[in-house]
Amino acid sequence: MKRNCLVLTVLVVGAVCLLQIGCQEQAEVALKPKPELTSPKPATSPAKTEAAPKVNEPSPEITFENVVHNFGGVGPETENICEFKFTNTGKGLLKITKVTKTCGCTPYTLEKTEYASGESGTLKVRYNSNKRPGSTTRRLYMYSNDKNNPKVGLTIKAKIVLKIDYEPKKLNLLLRDENAGCPEITIRSLDNQPFAIKGFKSTANSITIDYDSSVKAMEFVLQPKVNMERLKKSLDGRIEISLTHPEVDTITIPFKSLPEFKISPPSLIIFKAEPQKPVIKEVWILNNYEEDFEVESLSSKKNIIRVLSQEKVGSRYKFKLEIMPPAAEGKVRIFTDVFFVNIKGGEKLEIACRGFYSRKK
Repeated sequence: MKRNCLVLTVLVVGAVCLLQIGCQEQAEVALKPKPELTSPKPATSPAKTEAAPKVNEPSPEITFENVVHNFGGVGPETENICEFKFTNTGKGLLKITKVTKTCGCTPYTLEKTEYASGESGTLKVRYNSNKRPGSTTRRLYMYSNDKNNPKVGLTIKAKIVLKIDYEPKKLNLLLRDENAGCPEITIRSLDNQPFAIKGFKSTANSITIDYDSSVKAMEFVLQPKVNMERLKKSLDGRIEISLTHPEVDTITIPFKSLPEFKISPPSLIIFKAEPQKPVIKEVWILNNYEEDFEVESLSSKKNIIRVLSQEKVGSRYKFKLEIMPPAAEGKVRIFTDVFFVNIKGGEKLEIACRGFYSRKK
């Protein structure tokens, strides 16, 4: 009987223990948080570590035969070509990344931009000399992937010397003189190089010369011929004389003619103009050749300018003008007009007028 009671007690105690263990497991499960319903995050890869530079990686090295080119004496306004030769004396691939220009005077040509170890290349440079004589220096730069010498300066030197001289350097012409007072033009070689004249042209074809392109000489004296009617239509311009000299292709001589009349001031300008508020201006017209003349008529293109008085003083005319600024339209801040003076038996003079309105506060 006692044995049965003992067995029963053991069974009851065991059952109670099992019950407690089951409750603890349920409690642990209940304490665990439920996972949130969110989009899955991408797996983050471990941070990349930069590869250490290769100690023995072959590197390029650019080596020039010369970094300075001296042309010596060159003619003015001539085109001159020079070369800068280089070699990749390193072990790696040489890459040319850029070549700069100097004032637009040194364009370059390079066959390619990559050179293997031991391979050579040539940079060709075109140098255009100035007009004025004297020493000059130009500099450009070549950039590459040579770590020890990524920027190489290349220098071009030259001394501009006259190979051809001519006189006069400018022609001052007069409308009342015979042949416009045009002087002889003398052209001579300074380097003992004979040449011929192969061409001649002038603005409006107002000046011509006679020449034989088959004749070579060390010096030429030219006799210009002026067409007065054409010159009056184009008072200022230039003549160009083409030569066969090996270093001087063309010489240019400007010409300027003294006009028959002078207008003072040459134009009418009004600042801080107010609409419908008149502005008074004076204009003088005189004859540059001190000749008497008469004014036949006066007019205004847009009727903005009105003549208040006209007075002849010796060989000059004095005009008192009234300028009436028109009403400003929209955002327009300027007005213009042209005043015409017709000379009796002569030309028609034009005086430009421009006005600027005051800014509204």
